[in-house]
Amino acid sequence: MTAGDLKRQFGTAVRNTRTELHISQEELADRSGLHRTYISDVERGARNISLESIEKLAGALELSICRLFEKAFDGEEKRVEILLIEDVQEDVELTLHALQKAKLSNPIHVARDGAEALDFLFGTGPHASRQGANPPQVILLDLHLPKISGLEVLRRIKADKRTEKIPVVVLTSSQDDAHLVECRQLGVQTYLTKPVEFKNFSEATRQLQFEWALMKCAREE
Repeated sequence: MTAGDLKRQFGTAVRNTRTELHISQEELADRSGLHRTYISDVERGARNISLESIEKLAGALELSICRLFEKAFDGEEKRVEILLIEDVQEDVELTLHALQKAKLSNPIHVARDGAEALDFLFGTGPHASRQGANPPQVILLDLHLPKISGLEVLRRIKADKRTEKIPVVVLTSSQDDAHLVECRQLGVQTYLTKPVEFKNFSEATRQLQFEWALMKCAREE
């Protein structure tokens, strides 16, 4: 499913829910504190909607964020699949703990080196059974990997039409990592300084685009 598909399905869910409530775009705009033109763009699937706006729309439509996504993707796989590419076991455990603390129950696959990551993404080698399968929707990528470097993995991700639009979050040991400049040039969404903790993970998610919002469908309290 492409980003455009996601936006269109979400927009349809907003429009259908608004219609069920018998309210106009103007009233929804007033309830949510968003401009009517913005509402119109969302319903047409023509807007890269932020997490903050999703929260406002859900509240205005008298739904939880989780329920709004369920309405948008009923019959689809609702949870975003994450690929964590990290070779240090301690960092793997800390990252998984941060995701759990953020109440994310998404399927998470761990690749321990760059070669394994590329096999998983492109359905080759030990992961040949995945050939033709949908790629993960979010990638958490350590830059310093054995066999094939994280930077080379990123280059191949961004050079292939099957994977170029997947949001990538770079995991780095330092904000001064010289590779970060090239990462940004290649279109990296954002980066996290290791170890990944709940606070810096939460701050980074605010910088990501619509695909990441699917992850925010946390368990109901």
